[in-house]
Amino acid sequence: MRRINIAIDGFSSCGKSTLAKQLAHHLGYTYIDSGAMYRAIALYVIENGLVIEGKLDKPNLLRVLDKIDISFKHDDATQRSETMLDGRNVEHKIRGMEVSRHVTLVSPVPEVRAKLVQLQKALGKDGGVVMDGRDIGTVVFPHAEVKLYMTARPEIRAKRRYLELVGRGVEVDYASVLENIERRDDDDTKREADPLLKAPDALEIDNSDLTATEQFDLALGHVVKTIGVVAEA
Repeated sequence: MRRINIAIDGFSSCGKSTLAKQLAHHLGYTYIDSGAMYRAIALYVIENGLVIEGKLDKPNLLRVLDKIDISFKHDDATQRSETMLDGRNVEHKIRGMEVSRHVTLVSPVPEVRAKLVQLQKALGKDGGVVMDGRDIGTVVFPHAEVKLYMTARPEIRAKRRYLELVGRGVEVDYASVLENIERRDDDDTKREADPLLKAPDALEIDNSDLTATEQFDLALGHVVKTIGVVAEA
């Protein structure tokens, strides 16, 4: 049976990664977190002094952009893909609030997006990939056989993100998490380069009031139906 690509787009903290991992595990596909790539770039600019008084030093970022190496390494113990930046594991570092606050500085930069989209396209060239992000179904995999568009109310997403961070021992308050999510929503939908849009052929899933199991069953049903059509073709 032909291995398809599954594109999952949606707002910040709406469970894209959770669903993508579930589908990839169930189908035996490779999961790619495109957002981790942008977070890795954000971490790079933080660590290399390319953010000055809250503003990105874009000229100096562009000078080194081609040399920044981002890859994924599979961890056999956790059965998860770990994000590598210039050869070191930064999976834990890129998940903190400081990186979250800086992602919106690098994600709108056309040159950054072009570099990462090229890498993402290469990762999915043979199919069998579940990738989540903001522009996967519209830019990276516009011909993906399955496209899902996920959303949830901002306050629901903020609560989920807050509990996730607290569970990891991060000191944070709910109000700052909600503010970050609302700012990222605004940046994601209004940026000039590859804004967050629902692909015309995407299945929209509002999971505000769904359990993880209900969401998975809904998405898997759609995937199975599509794979059946592909298999018969």
